[in-house]
Amino acid sequence: MRKLLTLVAVGVIFSGMGLLHAAEDAKKITIEGDGLCAKCGGVDKEAKKCQNVVIVTKDGKKTTYYLTGKLSDEAHKSAGFCGASKDEPVKVKVTGTCEKKDDKLVVTVTDKIKKVD
Repeated sequence: MRKLLTLVAVGVIFSGMGLLHAAEDAKKITIEGDGLCAKCGGVDKEAKKCQNVVIVTKDGKKTTYYLTGKLSDEAHKSAGFCGASKDEPVKVKVTGTCEKKDDKLVVTVTDKIKKVD
């Protein structure tokens, strides 16, 4: 019986560590850059549906962040992502948690997306 309780305790401890590790992977960030639709703006040729992206240019290097979450969905048309193009993107500021999924940087939006002039 003691061995069983010990095994259960060890299992609970290690499962808790896994949750902590997952929380560390998602880092809260604020990005500012060119917002547009991955599908309509031609950012992702494999995109089957509309998805907001923000392209951040720093030191001449472009990094693409894919946005997810309810706040991102609400901002798709209201912030102008869907009508934007690579030549005329909408300037936005986004805050959320960022993690890498399938070789893409994915930001789950936690604050309202703001247009920047």
